[in-house]
Amino acid sequence: MAKKENTVEDSGFLTDWKYAPAPEDNKHIRLNKKYDLFINGKFVKPVKGKYFDTINPATEQKLAEVADADEKDVDTAVKAAKNAYDKVWKKMPAKERAKYIFRIARLMQERAREFSVIESMDGGKPIRESRDVDVPLAANHFFYYAGWADKLEYAFPNRNPQPLGVAGQIIPWNFPLLMAAWKIAPALATGNTVVLKPAETTPLTALKLAEIIQESGLPDGVVNIITGHGQTGAAIVNHPLVNKVAFTGSTDVGKIIQRAVAGTNKKVTLELGGKAANIIFEDAPINQAVEGIVNGIFFNQGHVCCAGSRLFVQEGVADEVIRKLKNRIEKLIVGDPLDKNTDIGAINSKEQLLKIQDYIKIGKDEGNDFYQSSCSIPSKGFFCRPTLFINTAQSSRVVQEEIFGPVLTIQTFRTIEEVIEKANNIPYGLSAGVWTDKGSKIFNLTSKMRAGVVWANTYNKFDPASPFGGYKESGFGREGGLHGLSGYLNM
Repeated sequence: MAKKENTVEDSGFLTDWKYAPAPEDNKHIRLNKKYDLFINGKFVKPVKGKYFDTINPATEQKLAEVADADEKDVDTAVKAAKNAYDKVWKKMPAKERAKYIFRIARLMQERAREFSVIESMDGGKPIRESRDVDVPLAANHFFYYAGWADKLEYAFPNRNPQPLGVAGQIIPWNFPLLMAAWKIAPALATGNTVVLKPAETTPLTALKLAEIIQESGLPDGVVNIITGHGQTGAAIVNHPLVNKVAFTGSTDVGKIIQRAVAGTNKKVTLELGGKAANIIFEDAPINQAVEGIVNGIFFNQGHVCCAGSRLFVQEGVADEVIRKLKNRIEKLIVGDPLDKNTDIGAINSKEQLLKIQDYIKIGKDEGNDFYQSSCSIPSKGFFCRPTLFINTAQSSRVVQEEIFGPVLTIQTFRTIEEVIEKANNIPYGLSAGVWTDKGSKIFNLTSKMRAGVVWANTYNKFDPASPFGGYKESGFGREGGLHGLSGYLNM
């Protein structure tokens, strides 16, 4: 229920409101105090008995202890995956593999509410995003690839597609469950087995997924989920029995992986950093575009590699767009991720918040026009107000470097040629957005922009049937759709 606060009357209508809290209940979720490694169908203790804490970034409270795997644990997991591949999974008829993948999807749907709450508690994202985007999309990826499992000869005619073997997969903290689904579902559909490592700051939904995998009856060793820090991921990448490495994360780590697998026969898919351009033309639907900009950078705390963190506005509408954007971010609610009213949740970790704050200082020191929402933020937890840097230079560090936070840079342009040059003049090439009512203008830009995904008059829309990936330092290979299958096959 809404309560009036500082109410202003304008032609009889109330224009300023404060919403009463509407928290999502978390009493129904089941979290263990301690989580072991999921290897060969069972939860087993790490060899060295080491654990680390995962915390709620909105409250800074400990949620659980999680096993810290070392090289011996990784070796056990990879050998379990190799054994399951040789003796069970690659021999199983494809239509039978599909049944297991479909069953996992159904079980995820049945426990969707629990997954949503845990995702928001462990990662800090608003419950609206976890509930309406992350969890449904994760289940949909399993459904989608279950349908392809027995149709590979139609997907790749005359090519005799064969599985690779063991897939080592490493995922980030911004979409923990969705990234796990992006990785695991196509690997299983193509007949591979998996060793997955979630990010150390957001391991809980991957471990809950392990519980579902147990419940589904998936043969032991087909999916192994191990937790740990950077050395755990390195052990997976370097293991000689791993045939495929799939990584989503920073460009710097992606380069380390490339060097590590050089000279081996391992196939690699890298989905790395981004600094997406969002372009508004004078003929665009301005209100729709402003809402799309907010959705593309602020509703996800900027914790998306494809976040539209660079805004280009055509000069004729720049003043209007900036004014409306300032008004819009003033209305955004920053706070408890479990509150259904919250627009911007918590930054994933203290380290990430400090990085964002460092970049805000850099942007100020560079002399950019600075604007930040005046909204209140909780006194405890890791929170950042939505921030704008206006009239930025192309050479500015806040324009060129990935910040991974709710920080938007704004530049103006006059011609299509100018904005294409500016948009492409960056090391990354993951995604972009175009706002205009001219279809010809959209097609012109999509053919000239070096971005793996270009959205038109919308932003951050995903579908399991659509491939996703980047150019340049945003990585190579595609996930999603038929393209997501090919990375797990020899043909």
